[in-house]
Amino acid sequence: MSLDLESVTDPATYVAAGSALKTVAIGELHFETGGYLPQVEVAYETWGKLNTEKTNAVLIQHALTGDSHVASSAQLPEPGWWEYLVGPGKPIDTDKWFVIATNMIGGCYGSTGPSSLDEDQQPYGARFPFVTIRDSVNAEAKLANILGIERFHAVIGGSMGGGRALEWAAMYPARVAGVGVIACGGYSTAEQIAFAQAQVEAIRLDPNFNNGDYYDGPAPVQGLGIARRIAHINYRSESELNARFGRKFQNEEDPLSSPVSERSGRYQIESYLDYKAKDLAVRFDANSYVALTEALMSHDVGRGRGGQAAAVSGITATPFIVAVNSDRLYFPEQSYQLAADFGPHTPVHLIDSPIGHDGFLTDLHQVADAMIDTLGL
Repeated sequence: MSLDLESVTDPATYVAAGSALKTVAIGELHFETGGYLPQVEVAYETWGKLNTEKTNAVLIQHALTGDSHVASSAQLPEPGWWEYLVGPGKPIDTDKWFVIATNMIGGCYGSTGPSSLDEDQQPYGARFPFVTIRDSVNAEAKLANILGIERFHAVIGGSMGGGRALEWAAMYPARVAGVGVIACGGYSTAEQIAFAQAQVEAIRLDPNFNNGDYYDGPAPVQGLGIARRIAHINYRSESELNARFGRKFQNEEDPLSSPVSERSGRYQIESYLDYKAKDLAVRFDANSYVALTEALMSHDVGRGRGGQAAAVSGITATPFIVAVNSDRLYFPEQSYQLAADFGPHTPVHLIDSPIGHDGFLTDLHQVADAMIDTLGL
């Protein structure tokens, strides 16, 4: 998706204007592992109107290769990734709530990232600092300060966005009244890190990667495509892939019709993964994929806080925990453990979906009523 960015010099003038993608300079940013940028911009979209007291703000966080376009608007009519959830009269009712969604630092949808230009008008590339989930939250807190939002009624996110939401509640407990952690645990497990590392290495081993400094030449699209294939297998369930594709050939492309060394035919599942790889290559930067994947690998709410249980004990926000029953990326067991750490009476709301992890995108409506009740929406 190609979007034109509108540079914001006085964000307050845009808050009441409705939805459009905007950017605002938040000043310098010191990164958790020692990196530093003297000037950082955050891109975001809004829906609804911030009330006079600035108490009706809801922050929604995107997943790994997602963006701030949660829902459509007059300015950006393309449907968003939670179109059924956000809008007038919908579960997160923008006649009542001021909804804001940011693009994560390190990404490629308007916020400062590896493809952004430095003070000399050169892409950062390999010089872009290592980003963690906590760096993203710090940048978003700076944006909230500029907008005059002292406290969010709720911070809600799915997948990596769930990790960002949880970190908001841990880092700024006084600024978050309710937190929705959807299809994400309190930390990235060894297996999740292993799958992520394979994706990162696929990009780094692409001959065009050039250690991240490839912007004046061909992009490492083959490596990015392999990374996307690995990831997407985890986004869908085995049963869904079998039911949808099985062992069927792609149209007339019989993979057994020629010698193995010259195989040209494809199974349908291969064609599907090829499509997903090509789709990402035209809309996402490989450096950003590496940066955000490593940020997700860093996700651990208990890091430096005495472990997950101790970290969660310091969170004052009302928790809303959601798992997808067929998720094989973030297993439901992680959500149950997180809920238990919040307290014995914290439920896990289960989405019943056959498709796997992506059920948090397609089927959150199943628990929308519970979300409204729990978070006071």
